[in-house]
Amino acid sequence: MNRNPVGTRRGGLRIWVLVLFAGYAAYYWFSNRSIDPLTGQAVVIDRSISPEQETALGLQAYQQVLQQERPLPADAQVSRQVGAIAQRLIAKIPPVSDALAAEHGLQASHIEKSFDWKVSVLQSDQVNAFCLPGGKMAVYTGLLPVAQNADAMAVVMGHEIAHALLRHGAQRMTRGKLEQLGQMAGAASGMDQGTMQTVMQAYGYGSALPYARSQETQADELGLMLAAAACFDPRESVPLWERMDKNSGGGAQPEFASTHPSAGTRISELEKLMPKALQYRVKFCESAAQG
Repeated sequence: MNRNPVGTRRGGLRIWVLVLFAGYAAYYWFSNRSIDPLTGQAVVIDRSISPEQETALGLQAYQQVLQQERPLPADAQVSRQVGAIAQRLIAKIPPVSDALAAEHGLQASHIEKSFDWKVSVLQSDQVNAFCLPGGKMAVYTGLLPVAQNADAMAVVMGHEIAHALLRHGAQRMTRGKLEQLGQMAGAASGMDQGTMQTVMQAYGYGSALPYARSQETQADELGLMLAAAACFDPRESVPLWERMDKNSGGGAQPEFASTHPSAGTRISELEKLMPKALQYRVKFCESAAQG
């Protein structure tokens, strides 16, 4: 005999709540799924997030950064050097995008046509650079002594440009919505806070962090091809990441707990890509072809 019909009904209701949320999440995932022509991989981007919205968010973030950091004058030597690297990379986006998309039997969307490119050099010890949706870029002066040369700097900047071209920001926003759905489902089903934290931690290690690392790997490949096509030496990417690893002083998180691949993994993948990058250099770099 069931001595707790109320508890049984509550348990059944919780299951139905989870089923409904799971059904909607699956519908949301499949209805917003597409194939990225530059990688040939399936991506999920909420169709309500337009490139124009991304650009507006990117501009807002860029303006905030410039208010907080100290940009060097545009006519400073390092600003001109970084700007020249950016222009060479930007010029090769159309042909490289077309070539990568053709490898997957697809056509490039050329999202870069709507970008309003601008690059600033920021006076800071951070070993970092970024490119926001819409083409607003920045390089921190702390990166210069680690990069050491224009070839390595082009690899870093190409990587950052790739994040914007691949719409990784919109992908992360979409994934954030799915994560919110999961948390709402857990709360609605009566899941206690401790269990929720355990579930989200497991989700992070099992799905969210590998997902972030895969985006970094995608940006590494596209960025390397851009640098090679723009007549930079892609082979400088390997010593660059050796210096990056040395600069971290061994303080980097273990790969499984990080949003980025380890330096060793990155170097291994870059070495695998090197023959293709050198082919892109011969194909798209006019001076290399002539030489």
